[in-house]
Amino acid sequence: MAHYLKNIKVYIPATSANLGPGFDCVGIALDLWNQFELEIDPMQKKLRVENYGEGAHELPLDAKNLVVQTMLQTLPDRFARRMHQWKIRCHNQVPCRSGLGSSSTAVLAGVSFSQAIQKGSVHLMDILKQAASLEGHPDNVAPAVMGGLVVAAIKDGQVFVHPIPGVMTEVVVCVPDYHFLTNYARTLVPKKFTRTDTVFNISRSLLVVESIRTGNDELLAQVMEDRLHEPYRLPHIPGAEEAVRAALAKGAVAVSLSGAGPGLLAFARKRHHAIGRAMQSAFQRAGLKARYWIIRACTSGLRLDGVPCRL
Repeated sequence: MAHYLKNIKVYIPATSANLGPGFDCVGIALDLWNQFELEIDPMQKKLRVENYGEGAHELPLDAKNLVVQTMLQTLPDRFARRMHQWKIRCHNQVPCRSGLGSSSTAVLAGVSFSQAIQKGSVHLMDILKQAASLEGHPDNVAPAVMGGLVVAAIKDGQVFVHPIPGVMTEVVVCVPDYHFLTNYARTLVPKKFTRTDTVFNISRSLLVVESIRTGNDELLAQVMEDRLHEPYRLPHIPGAEEAVRAALAKGAVAVSLSGAGPGLLAFARKRHHAIGRAMQSAFQRAGLKARYWIIRACTSGLRLDGVPCRL
């Protein structure tokens, strides 16, 4: 089947996971996209990987590239042996190691290409299931595939996703230039929690979702609180706690870590640039350069060109 596929493109949005108390189960898609392209040429003798945009000078150009790693991990040997026929182009707008799901876009691209090579078509829920299994949690890959605000869970290998229709808005994302890998961030989180903290997060996560769904800023401002991961991660990111306070002082409705960080996500209706500059300045006072984006939450998710795709 691989020889009949000439060119496949997949477009995948950035995501912000957790949204404060929704640890590992809530995420939102953002209108900032990575594009991946696969060409299969039977005459080609060596794998080729090209990177453009964010991370272009640091991402691997060989089989260590996460897109290729994912393909090799999910393809049967008879297809993986044809790796030398692949040419992969990665056009990245999502900053790397930012908390905006850049690695999840690469995993999803690899899974999409793998399924297309094997089957000649793709099924979005199959992509989601396989990617969530590889990631170990669905909070990034679910909104990246489905778009919008989603709540997701894994049970017996199955991924259950519930899109939340609601009031989409612009958010401010500020990302400091700080090496804070998700794997390390996860080691900072305790393995056990008290009943009080668990109930605290359950109630807040439900109300965060409801406040975004209904556009209730007053409620969101009160319930964007977390006791399971942010208190253990924020102190390890220089300037992050000050950046949260600075954003709120400039009019942000609520602020959370974006995923595991180091990026911060601020919900706001106005003064977006002032909020972004305030967070940027807070990180700079802590000795870190930072960039900010004003991004609209988007209702669309992963899409493909060049191969039949169904939900």
